[in-house]
Amino acid sequence: MNELILIINAGSSSIKFSLFEQTAADPVLQFNGQVDGIFTQPQFSAKDAAGQKIANEPLPADAPKSHDTALRYVLDWLKGHTEGRKLAVIGHRVVHGGTGFSQPVRVTPDVIAQLEQTVPLAPLHAPHNIGPMKILAGLLPDVPQVACFDTAFHRTQPELNQLYALPLELAEREGLRRWGFHGLSYEYIASVLPQIDAKAAQGRTVVCHLGNGASMAALLGSVCQLTTMGFTALEGLPMGTRTGTLDPAIVLFLMTHLKMNTAEIETLLYKESGLLGLSGISSDMRELHASNDPRAKLAVDYFANRIVQQVGSLSAALQGLDALVFTAGIGENDEHVRASVCKALGWLGVELDKGVNNTRSSKARRISTEASRVAVYVIPTNEELMIARHATRVVGA
Repeated sequence: MNELILIINAGSSSIKFSLFEQTAADPVLQFNGQVDGIFTQPQFSAKDAAGQKIANEPLPADAPKSHDTALRYVLDWLKGHTEGRKLAVIGHRVVHGGTGFSQPVRVTPDVIAQLEQTVPLAPLHAPHNIGPMKILAGLLPDVPQVACFDTAFHRTQPELNQLYALPLELAEREGLRRWGFHGLSYEYIASVLPQIDAKAAQGRTVVCHLGNGASMAALLGSVCQLTTMGFTALEGLPMGTRTGTLDPAIVLFLMTHLKMNTAEIETLLYKESGLLGLSGISSDMRELHASNDPRAKLAVDYFANRIVQQVGSLSAALQGLDALVFTAGIGENDEHVRASVCKALGWLGVELDKGVNNTRSSKARRISTEASRVAVYVIPTNEELMIARHATRVVGA
């Protein structure tokens, strides 16, 4: 009987999980789900591989509200739904690998100690990525764990594209450099692109990872050359509630003129800006499309406009463009945003097939005409599968 691979993606108040079965071809999804509201009203939910909900229940009211409790609940539920099959490896999504990790790595006490040194680089995420590794090492000491990093894919960027125009010692000593994120998503797209378009895989492709968090990356021969996110996941495109690129002097203005403190500014930049801030309505693109409020249209137009600008910048870095790929929640499902972006890129030779673009599908597809000088695709991403592949490879090695 085939062995199982558990994928953990832990946040500050939630734990998302996916369970795969290892096969000779590729890991196959069995279940996914999450525990959210860990410190308020913990709720467990799970779906099968077809997306059908098979569990939706609160955690016991008398149980401690903690990541430890949540992980134990997930493991107990999985044990009851896997017929005693062996759990072979646990893979973790880790937001930041710092300078020490540019490849997935097996988790050891030394690796955890090194990861704890990256906490200042990602204080909102790193502690919650690391904590479950320690918990699971105690609960399942015989099951190997593998850490997979969202920054790793971007470490191939040329040095010039990783630096800020700050004193160089700050990059070398403090890690103030453009790291980039969503790397596991980009790596998955790069892994499937050869089967979809060999020319794009070998040539110059811009990938648009558009979701509540949004970024873009320029790939040359499927290797990252430049990405829009930087030191944090705040830089680059506007997002659901995040500002995207901002004149840093605005932060000084908020501090000196409006007398805002660090916590207030952090809340503004991360939780009250982006699509939500511009529209005053919602961070959800579906609600913005449905609204007649002119601010909703402003937010959508602003988002598309910034994507177009970044396509120009990334294409310049690649010295040309062979293909454009849309992925993640908005990229895969929002035909309006794709159409707006492609229309504005007509000067590049982008020609959209409106019929295909407007057709909903869960499969990868070309949405540009055959005559289009730039091929345009919608390719669903799968970060969890990428982690499962890495975890199997690392343990096997």
